[in-house]
Amino acid sequence: MDFNFTPEQDTLRDQIARLVRDQNDFDTRRKVSRSEPGWRPALWSQFAELGLLGAPFSEEDGGFGGSAVESMIVMEEFGKGLVIEPYLQTVVIAGGFLRHAGSAAQKEDHLASIIGGERVFAFAYSEPKSRFDLNDVSTTARREGDGYVLNGHKAVVLAAPFASHLIVTARTSGAQRDKGGVSVFIVPKAAKGVSTRDYPTVDGLRASEVYFENVHVPSSDLIGEADHGLPLVEAVVDEAIAALCAEAHGAMKVLNQTTLDYSKTRKQFGQPIGNFQVLQHRMADMFMAYEQSVSMTYMVTLKLGEPETARKMAASAAKVQIGKAGRLVSQEAVQIHGGMGMTDELNVGHYFKRITMIESQFGNTDWHLRRFTELSNG
Repeated sequence: MDFNFTPEQDTLRDQIARLVRDQNDFDTRRKVSRSEPGWRPALWSQFAELGLLGAPFSEEDGGFGGSAVESMIVMEEFGKGLVIEPYLQTVVIAGGFLRHAGSAAQKEDHLASIIGGERVFAFAYSEPKSRFDLNDVSTTARREGDGYVLNGHKAVVLAAPFASHLIVTARTSGAQRDKGGVSVFIVPKAAKGVSTRDYPTVDGLRASEVYFENVHVPSSDLIGEADHGLPLVEAVVDEAIAALCAEAHGAMKVLNQTTLDYSKTRKQFGQPIGNFQVLQHRMADMFMAYEQSVSMTYMVTLKLGEPETARKMAASAAKVQIGKAGRLVSQEAVQIHGGMGMTDELNVGHYFKRITMIESQFGNTDWHLRRFTELSNG
């Protein structure tokens, strides 16, 4: 299998790396994460100007002819810089729904605005009692006239505080945990009846509790087919998992390099701690875990277009590897740095928090290990 990148993809990587280095150094990122907005619209506009928001879209959809590989490259570099801006929610997830099942009118209405940086999306799927099951949906969408009326509560909706639109899963028929009866809607956040409670997350991002009270949504904002939205949601979430894996191994790379550099300068008993064999072994384990994570990220990215079972197994296998490796790399980095590893002034603790949150996003290690086993057993 060919893992070489094209010259265009190498150029894209270099471009992002330079932008993140120049515009999103650690001190700047920490300051922005604590600011009132919680992100930088000006930086988002730069992403649009450089073509990053259109990189994974086909030329037919107004993009630059890329694919999930381009999203992987973007997310890896964003992981290295702990980028806060909502690329995952807007480009990978909302863009994914529109690419897979959006009508011509929906694509025309939204894709150009996503690529141009004018619209930001958030994915409102999780509920207080749903855990990681995408089919566990109690938010309802009742048919009324030529549209639907939404009622319910979505929890920990990342990027919702500054989103212009929401992608919402709602139950149009069936019981709370039925696999059938789930539908997907585009809802303007400014729609009457939508309210939010915004808050910062432990890893420096922003999220909201989103409440829907008799929110009227026209039928034209239904993505795909009513009652049959779960396979679409699962496909898009698997693509999001692949992108998260890339972000995680980008963050792991920085932790590995930071820890290696620290071990060469921190002295104990008159010599650098990197000379101690036990620490060399631990850093070798960190490096191997990172390399395995890179391979698994490439694997799941290349398998996103395969049949449903193969795609799901690839996504779960990669998420399990990322979860285990991320825990090892981040915990070892903190321990080798000693007490200063968790101080707010050092970047190590911030990478630790982000990697920890990635482990639980869209299903933690145990959940995906169980899904992989169930799929393997047919």
